[in-house]
Amino acid sequence: MANVSINHPQQLLASAGLNLGVTDWLTISQERINLFAEATGDHQWIHVDPVKAAQGPFGCCIAHGYLTLSLVNLFLPRLLQVNNLAMGVNYGCDRVRFPAVVPAGANVRGSGEILSAQVKGTGIEVCTRISVEIQGAERPACVVDTISRYTFLTHSGEPV
Repeated sequence: MANVSINHPQQLLASAGLNLGVTDWLTISQERINLFAEATGDHQWIHVDPVKAAQGPFGCCIAHGYLTLSLVNLFLPRLLQVNNLAMGVNYGCDRVRFPAVVPAGANVRGSGEILSAQVKGTGIEVCTRISVEIQGAERPACVVDTISRYTFLTHSGEPV
């Protein structure tokens, strides 16, 4: 269940500035990091070689930046649920930053805020800033402005 639930187009259009709260913590295991390395072909030692990484600049294996970014896809629907849709799509991202690394075994969570919501064509485009926070760290692991487009159903079942 999401922290915030939107049911109507006007409610979404009025949501700019809305704080979406935070998700539950998620542990970033070495296994998850290794699976991401397999999926992407990025087997750099700072991610997958615990012995070598222990002697490296971070003192342990760290999650890939793009693994951290991909968690936004997990966290966004836990923060915001938009109901009564004909369709919702990921349109893209603006301004992606990785201020801190995620050590293997660390806990992360998502927090969010709706930056803007405006009519685009037959739908509503929403820009949401998602931060991937690291438990006990001062800086987030990732901050990204995501862009989603939502098309609502009318009472007749046609999109608006």
